[in-house]
Amino acid sequence: MNNSQISTVAQLVLLGFPGPWKIQIIFFSMILLVYILTPTGNMAIICAVRWDHRLHTPMYILLANFSFLEIWYVTCTVPNMLLNFFSKTKTISFSGCFTQFYFFFCLGTTECFFLCVMAYDQYLAICHPLHYPSIMTGQLCAILVSLCWLIGFLGHSISIFLISQLPFCGPNIIDHFLCDVDPLMALSCAPTYIIEHVFHSVSSLFIILTMVYILGSYALVLRTVLQIPSSAGWQKAFSTCGSHLVVVSLFYGTIMVMYVSPTSGNSVAMHKVITLIYSVVTPVLNPLIYSLRNMDVKYPVKHVFCAMRIIQSS
Repeated sequence: MNNSQISTVAQLVLLGFPGPWKIQIIFFSMILLVYILTPTGNMAIICAVRWDHRLHTPMYILLANFSFLEIWYVTCTVPNMLLNFFSKTKTISFSGCFTQFYFFFCLGTTECFFLCVMAYDQYLAICHPLHYPSIMTGQLCAILVSLCWLIGFLGHSISIFLISQLPFCGPNIIDHFLCDVDPLMALSCAPTYIIEHVFHSVSSLFIILTMVYILGSYALVLRTVLQIPSSAGWQKAFSTCGSHLVVVSLFYGTIMVMYVSPTSGNSVAMHKVITLIYSVVTPVLNPLIYSLRNMDVKYPVKHVFCAMRIIQSS
């Protein structure tokens, strides 16, 4: 059968979380709560960095950009997921599915590079504190932020474009709550081995390289911290780096399972749970982790919430 005889499906069906209506309501309520908290918490960090002049440093500028990224990371998938709970058809257009697919992977890749740059910032601040102001200037910070966004949005563009050109002639049902690469390519009626291999190779390359760099940076940080004679220095260094390492562990632990290690033996339900952790749960935990463990951020964030309450009550 040639391509001219193949009729590409116009809509795809995202099954989401099938089950009894009561279970659907519980899932909907939990994900809606998480989605409300994620933009709220991350916007509080952005406002705190914007309004508090003491936070106008590269470390917190990177954190504000990271929070901005997290807002869009959940927004590209969660609203459609919430709508599907009450939709009888649970359909998404072909173009809408690939738009979601593109932004989901590009924003995820951008997050990998942001975590990498934040590790570099921590390395400079702790291992080379005297040279930090002259190295991590505002100009370098802006360049690094721009590179994170640029590489993130260009890294998967070719492979995602190639996937979008595949013929999808049915069935059109995806047993997932978002347009992920494996369930999407399983619907193609043309051979996908080469494109699938390219996509996973690029994903693995980005994930492994950034993870190795982050681990290497914190190994050097740990070596420097162990040489600090005072307990106060230890506490400050571990407090600053600890929150970042928790975020890195949550994010990389789940995406390594999905896109680097073989996942064919895992059930569809397990795939959904793992994807839910790094795409929905991790972004809502990030502002809590950063604000609760970092005193410099904690109090400005509290002031932001107090200001919001005053505005609402007036």
